[in-house]
Amino acid sequence: MNITIAQLTLRTLLGRRRALLLLAIPAILLLIAVIVRLTVIESSRPDAAVGILGALALGTLIPLLGLISGTGSIGPEIDDGSIIYLLAKPISRHSIVLAKVMVAIAVTTLFGALPVFVAGLIMVGTAHGLAVGFGLGALVAGIAYCALFVLLAVINRNAVVIGLIYALVWEALIGNLVPGAQALSIQQWGLSLTRAVVGSGAKVLNVSAAVPTPVGSILLLVVTIGATFLAGNKLRSLRLSNDD
Repeated sequence: MNITIAQLTLRTLLGRRRALLLLAIPAILLLIAVIVRLTVIESSRPDAAVGILGALALGTLIPLLGLISGTGSIGPEIDDGSIIYLLAKPISRHSIVLAKVMVAIAVTTLFGALPVFVAGLIMVGTAHGLAVGFGLGALVAGIAYCALFVLLAVINRNAVVIGLIYALVWEALIGNLVPGAQALSIQQWGLSLTRAVVGSGAKVLNVSAAVPTPVGSILLLVVTIGATFLAGNKLRSLRLSNDD
């Protein structure tokens, strides 16, 4: 990974407007967690936590953060043509993409997976392993989302629109409701690890996933590695002209 590219990408990704948005998303989750802690009786908090951390955090917030950080790490450079200056240098295209993906993952972890873990602690503490389980699920799902959305930004200039449709329609709606589609949902793959951490209490607390943990883990790896590799290959085919 190229450290210089990573530093420049991080500086761009955390620009004022985008940073405010990145802060607002976890702030909403943490605010809801505090409200649950103050208003819901202790015996009902685990159920409330599962619903919030599953549907809201993994189902909506993590995909959105992955979209913002993934497309934002490389999309603007492609849109304004400044990527040509980077591509003109003797740097491996895969190294460029890897730096972009790693920065996106770091941002999504900081503003997504960590707040999910903290929200779980606020609502139920360490009970049932929910905070750790959903934090881990958010982490691995966020990694896959970042790689996927970096790839999308490289292959399509409408990546943000397509990504929003994917995040809000497929992941948040279809991926939660349609049995067959659930097996192709990154959210469900992340939930498979959450379920494994929660363990024997998963059934009682209604922590479920559409795929077994080994399958979910393999699919997450395939998407992450495959999307990163394909993005590097696609970047190699970009012509060094302002038309691109």
